[in-house]
Amino acid sequence: MKIIGCDFHPSFQQVSVLDLETKQRVRKKLDHASGEAEQFYRGLQGEAVKVGIEACGNTGWFERLLAECGHELVMGNAARIRAMAVRKQKTDERDAEHLLELLESGKFPVIWVPSAENRDLRQLLLHRHKLVQMRTRIKNQLQHLALNQGLQKKRQLWTVRGRQWLEQLSLSPWSERRRCDLLVLLDGLQERITELSQAVEEQARQNERAQLLQTHPGVGAITALAFVLVIGEVSRFERSRKLTSYLGLIPSEDSSGKRTRRGSITKTGNAHLRRIVVEAAWSYHRPPCIWYGLRKRQESISEEAKEIAWKAQHRLHKRYMRLAAAGKDKRKITTAVARELLGFIWAIGTRAETTVRQRIAA
Repeated sequence: MKIIGCDFHPSFQQVSVLDLETKQRVRKKLDHASGEAEQFYRGLQGEAVKVGIEACGNTGWFERLLAECGHELVMGNAARIRAMAVRKQKTDERDAEHLLELLESGKFPVIWVPSAENRDLRQLLLHRHKLVQMRTRIKNQLQHLALNQGLQKKRQLWTVRGRQWLEQLSLSPWSERRRCDLLVLLDGLQERITELSQAVEEQARQNERAQLLQTHPGVGAITALAFVLVIGEVSRFERSRKLTSYLGLIPSEDSSGKRTRRGSITKTGNAHLRRIVVEAAWSYHRPPCIWYGLRKRQESISEEAKEIAWKAQHRLHKRYMRLAAAGKDKRKITTAVARELLGFIWAIGTRAETTVRQRIAA
């Protein structure tokens, strides 16, 4: 068997190869564009090969190549791998050798890797998110054009009447050209965002765990589906605290002896999911209630899940109001509520996964 520590880069990779039978070590730099890397791995077909790389981007083609060749690929936590390196000198060769040593000793920090289908659905959410950001930038530009003409309507500018006001503005030639182009882009983006939003809702309806998560106020199809795709199986986290730590919603800390010093949240993990969970937490400034939309989402949900969601409404609203009464900053309040919301989401998710496993076993 051969194990390979691979320091992966977009245009090349540095590998350190160890043959466990002969104990022979080989170091190579493999170029991607010339096909040197592909030729190297295809030349190892028929042998037992294990490749270890740090978690990074742009590795889709590499993962497919190793799967075709029948080689095992493991991805490691980049931060933990870096922390295990003692030497201060950092080179590609030493990085590859370090990965090889971790694989050989069994200390390689393996992380969970989502399936190809999971990653493809993530592209749906990411694409919609990017288009929404583009739409926001275009709206800001149109607001600027309106304000420059003394028209201040804020959100009313995006109503039917507001569109008429915007189109009736008397502008100079190039400002008029800019307005026309921006309106065309806005209409095109709105059409595409609506189409993608419908696709997200359809995918959420087909996912049992996503439906369960929507029993919480503020957790709609987008938030629920994003959580399921990014987190995977919630039960892989032993406690809810590990889930909040994974998403970077716990405070950073630098304590020693009798000194305790805590700072801002760590912001590790998936930034997009952390942002939408915090957005969902804003909903808990309202008193607990079951309105029409939430009642409709809960129609086919178990009573146990409903009870957890109802308990969450009471607890998180009290938490929000208590912190607000203490004069805390609203952003800090929402972050604290989001941290507790993840605890309730973890509780519902673990119960749902247990039910599914029992159903499959039966």
